[in-house]
Amino acid sequence: MAEGRLFQRRHPSDPLVYSIPAHRSFADALAIGLINALGREPQSLAKGRILLPNNRAVRTVTEAFVRASGGGLVLPRLIAIGDPDLGERIGGALDPLELADDIPPAIDPLERQLLLARLLRAAGESAAEAVRLADELARTMDALAIEEIPATRLVDAVSETPDLAEHWLRSIERFRAILDRWPAMLADRGVIDLAERRSRLLHALAERWAARSPDGFTIAAGITTSAPAIAALVGRVARLENGAVALPALADDRLMPKKEWEALGPGEDGRGEESHPQFHLKRLLDRIGVARDEVKPWQGGGRATSPAARSHAVAAALVAPRFSEKWTQLATAERRLTGIRIAELPDPASEAQAIAIALREAIDEPGATAALVTPDRGLAARVSAHLARWGIEADDSAGRPLSHTAAGTLLLAIAAAVAERLAPVPLLALLKHPLVGGEGERRRDWLDEVRALDLGLRGPRPRPGLDGLDEYFSEEGASRTWNQLRGKVAHLDAPLGATLSQFASLLRAAVEPLASDAAWRGPDGRLAAELLSEVELSEDASLLTISPDDVIPLLRNMMDKLPVRRPYGGHPRIFIWGLLEARLQKANLMILGGMNEGSWPSVPSPDPWLAPQIRRTLGLAGVEFRTGLAAHDFASALGAPKVLLTRARRDGRSPTIASRLWLRLQAMTGGMTRDQRLERLALALDASAVIEPAPRPAPQPPIEVRPKRIAVTDLDRLKADPFAFYAKAILKLPRLDPVDAEHSAAWKGTAVHEVLEAWFDQDKCDPAKLKARAEAMIGDEAIHPMLRALWSPRLMEAIEWVAAESERDRIEGRSPILAEQKGEAEIAGVTLHGRVDRIDRLADGKFAIVDYKTGQAPAKKAVAEGFALQLGLLSLIARDGGFGDIKGEAGAHEYWSLAKDSKGRIGYRRSPDKDEGPEAFVARAYAHFADAVARWLIGDEPFEAKLNPAYAPYEDYDQLMRLEEWYGRE
Repeated sequence: MAEGRLFQRRHPSDPLVYSIPAHRSFADALAIGLINALGREPQSLAKGRILLPNNRAVRTVTEAFVRASGGGLVLPRLIAIGDPDLGERIGGALDPLELADDIPPAIDPLERQLLLARLLRAAGESAAEAVRLADELARTMDALAIEEIPATRLVDAVSETPDLAEHWLRSIERFRAILDRWPAMLADRGVIDLAERRSRLLHALAERWAARSPDGFTIAAGITTSAPAIAALVGRVARLENGAVALPALADDRLMPKKEWEALGPGEDGRGEESHPQFHLKRLLDRIGVARDEVKPWQGGGRATSPAARSHAVAAALVAPRFSEKWTQLATAERRLTGIRIAELPDPASEAQAIAIALREAIDEPGATAALVTPDRGLAARVSAHLARWGIEADDSAGRPLSHTAAGTLLLAIAAAVAERLAPVPLLALLKHPLVGGEGERRRDWLDEVRALDLGLRGPRPRPGLDGLDEYFSEEGASRTWNQLRGKVAHLDAPLGATLSQFASLLRAAVEPLASDAAWRGPDGRLAAELLSEVELSEDASLLTISPDDVIPLLRNMMDKLPVRRPYGGHPRIFIWGLLEARLQKANLMILGGMNEGSWPSVPSPDPWLAPQIRRTLGLAGVEFRTGLAAHDFASALGAPKVLLTRARRDGRSPTIASRLWLRLQAMTGGMTRDQRLERLALALDASAVIEPAPRPAPQPPIEVRPKRIAVTDLDRLKADPFAFYAKAILKLPRLDPVDAEHSAAWKGTAVHEVLEAWFDQDKCDPAKLKARAEAMIGDEAIHPMLRALWSPRLMEAIEWVAAESERDRIEGRSPILAEQKGEAEIAGVTLHGRVDRIDRLADGKFAIVDYKTGQAPAKKAVAEGFALQLGLLSLIARDGGFGDIKGEAGAHEYWSLAKDSKGRIGYRRSPDKDEGPEAFVARAYAHFADAVARWLIGDEPFEAKLNPAYAPYEDYDQLMRLEEWYGRE
């Protein structure tokens, strides 16, 4: 295309609009066409300008010129007109002082959000909800500003829309109230909204160019937005003497007959086929006053092109539903999508694996490029991780939200620790953060200390704040570790701050003792610092009051909207693009991932302020408009030489539904070519070549390492599940409670035992004083109010039962003589030790062994089968003098259960020796104990897993023994 032909018109006033088809790379075709038309002199392009939709497009076209030049080249001015969807400002080259003299500056987006949040906060919303709603409110206000719909139209729209629900009327009334106040509030600050400023500048520029054409050539390329101001400028560029418009993938008559084109609308309701991939282009052409048959094909080539026949098949597949009967008239060759494959995987992890393999294989071809295009950021992150196994660093050009970066998660961790008053989970999450604790050796030492603190914080939550932790660790015996770390977090036990600005100051000050300057390094650290600085200095943030419940969602809301992109790096031939990045460029292999409904297209975001009927009446785009844009992006991406479509049949929760775009291609073609090799390879890559079932573990350590000391409570574990005993006693792997654990049954039992021990030590088991001690325990502020409310009635009834039983025993001449005492004795060649809950002296001089149970007492069947012999073993220790001066035979063995009996009454006694007598019970306990000792402790019998599963209900070591791999298969 020669220079003269590039801007050649039949009549000087005719508009000049080109289209670059989907089977060519838009950016490359644009660059090659301009270089060919204007010459390859290094400065031939420097006199012109290219208007592009956004800053990402500027980068894409720059790279295309570099590829096409083959040497030195002075580029034309590449100017972003500012994408409303991205909140971008208009490019500086289109914002000259002479245009902006009478146009106030735009309000900062964060400042606007906080100002709107203040208005909503004053109306009764929480701070977090106010900030969230302010974001939605700003989006709706921008939609009106972009379409240049005056606020006064809202009143008419409501009157023209009958039968609106009451909640919509209330929302619209609030919206109107804010709109009425908003211009004056902006005027007080001397600013206007960004969308309004963009529209004013674009209109002013269009008027200026109408009066006098700019020097050099002007091309509006890749712009599909049909907002009035943008359409006015694009229309003006199309009519400049040296101006032209280049549209992406506009369907001509061959791809889309005139009947189908006209059916796109707008219809009688002002809408049309908004979900169609060509709808937004038709609306743009209508607004700039250009008929489709006036659009010319662009003659520049592209580096990654597909057969033109494929574009016909794709256009047929994406036809409006009313014309889908044309599929029956297509010949087989016209339905064929040569070069397009599909892959269905069982889950997202397998899908990411398959995509990574396809990308890796693609670059084995010299010079070939490959790109993943997906709106699913989770899938993009998975693919990046899989590529790392081959040393491929693929940068996601859409970036990551600040809240997902190291600096962002550090701020969230600090906020959580402050808001929850140093509760164990947020405290440990903060201390383990990768930016906290220094680097190298310092980091390893730091983590050793944090791990010790982690072990100390296992169990129920301590009281809030530093005082609660000080008290907790003084009792836990981990005070040394706590004292070493205390100074690093002491500043976090501070008032949250009454306002958002004060909270931002607290966050900034809290970072220094924990992470020093490491928190502010890199693009994410700098962005986090800028955000905190803006909030600290914001007048609106200083007036926005917050509560502890607000800080996490509020901070996350602000950071989620800030993408962090790497300034450099990444593989030169493998890319990961979002939909915006993929609109103007192609690779040799395009992989469209996450082809499920909800991703392609994404779920429309409803407008919480304006009802759909109101939006329709006002002429705003409906929710289906985004579907049309996604369909256009999809159709454009299918123009690459090779295309792979992938989807997962299930997500993390349930089966998925294939994208409507996927289903249309399948329906028209009768079934696309499936890449079964890739599917199998993805599933086989990490699969083991030989699968050997795990056998039932039965370790057999030498006799000398077997313990010669055993607790009375471990006999059941040794007999029922010898492997669990082995793990605990020989491997020294005790069970760990979760951090910030619920108050479990074991905790309740320990708390009750402590009450009964104090009752014995200090009150001599006076029945009248037991209730007061139980009330003091249940009233501790460390106990969750819900637990107190649910447990207290049953506990107090059980305590009253204990007091009544004790009083009855006292009258009968029975008295407690010791409680919660440890003892041990040499029995059957090993040391048997244990703690007895209580020992009573009976009226006949013998003693009774008592065991308190907050749950049910052991069943008779368990005792009969040689389990639940704990009381008999304690009796053996007592007989041999293991509990001090108490010696002789026991006259009774009793469980005092605080649970319900068979008749539903709280509290009962059960004697395991009732049927055979105390002496026989103790003799049987000795026989079972001696047998177990002879087999496993002083013998060499293997510690076989789950020997008696019925009496091994605990699951502490099931994972270690790989239970699920062998249990039930032998």
